Amino acid sequence: MSNTAFATVEDVQNLWRPLSAAEQSRAEALLPLISDELRVLALDAGTDLDKRFNDDPTYASVVKIVTVDVCVRVLRQNTDGDAMSQESMAAMGYSWSGTYTVAGGGIANSILRNDLKKLGLLKQQIGVIKLWQGSEE
Repeated sequence: MSNTAFATVEDVQNLWRPLSAAEQSRAEALLPLISDELRVLALDAGTDLDKRFNDDPTYASVVKIVTVDVCVRVLRQNTDGDAMSQESMAAMGYSWSGTYTVAGGGIANSILRNDLKKLGLLKQQIGVIKLWQGSEE
């Protein structure tokens, strides 16, 4: 397994937006961790992500895009409290409801099923169960 990240801070800035100094520091720390998490998920799916990344430039671009997308999701998480994507309140009868952006937060929860599909790591499997064996005449 390689310890290099699939994307750089420059990739994040080019594909998303310029980063502040604090965001750059976080991205530098996040990118290798995100890459390693993707490697482990790929191994679980029976794929050597580093080999495919190095052998296929088109696949390498997709891996880079997914890595940047996950990094951006983590960077957008509120570090002061829980990130809410939607919140509503009421008054006299008191009511509150909210939806968390990424339930539980963190890197692992920021890698979405859609990301795994893009990498070809989530495929629908079709199986056949033979219920009985008869003589074929």
